[in-house]
Amino acid sequence: MDSQRADQMFDVPLPEAPTDASSDTYETRRDHILRSATLVFAQHGYEKASMRAIAKAADMSLAGLYHYFDRKEQLLFVMQFRVFSSLLASLQERLVGVEEPRDRLCTMIRAHITYFAEHMAELKVCSHELDSLEGETYEQAREIRLAYYTLTREIIAMIIKENPPEYPLDIHVATMSLFGTLNWLYRWWNPTGPTSPKAIATQITNQFLAGICAPAASHAH
Repeated sequence: MDSQRADQMFDVPLPEAPTDASSDTYETRRDHILRSATLVFAQHGYEKASMRAIAKAADMSLAGLYHYFDRKEQLLFVMQFRVFSSLLASLQERLVGVEEPRDRLCTMIRAHITYFAEHMAELKVCSHELDSLEGETYEQAREIRLAYYTLTREIIAMIIKENPPEYPLDIHVATMSLFGTLNWLYRWWNPTGPTSPKAIATQITNQFLAGICAPAASHAH
């Protein structure tokens, strides 16, 4: 198993600034800044990150950065909203035609892991920094995250309905325990290592199903 200090990720290189003038549009520049900011947030934490550090990571002037984003919170919000919008849209598309609840769960877990295998910095930031947002940006980010949670919870509820466990099972606890497993991956899994996203997804799916569909554990003496 890959391991590292608990507060670090596996090395992720800073993105290169666009070099082709013809492709260096306003949106491509914003995307580059968002990626750079995400890495700074992941490496140093949102509170310690500064706009100056983000500008340096993006290889641009501080004034240039403010042309695209007027405050640090805006960067965090746009990144989180994009991530969960992408996850939700992708999952909804992948679930079309998938009727079996266990297959739907496998689809969800594989989609989640596959996405974050290429966005490990985003995974760390999204796992830690929701509460760094305030007011309207917090509510908007929370709303899209809640939609993703709700869809996953519905899948788990379908599995439990078809295979009632022999012990009381709280669906919210089950759903959050799954997300706890999935969102902890950045602490120990190296996507470039020998264990593929597919293998990780298959094992987590099987372990989770074995847990919620298993007989009740005997009481400890």
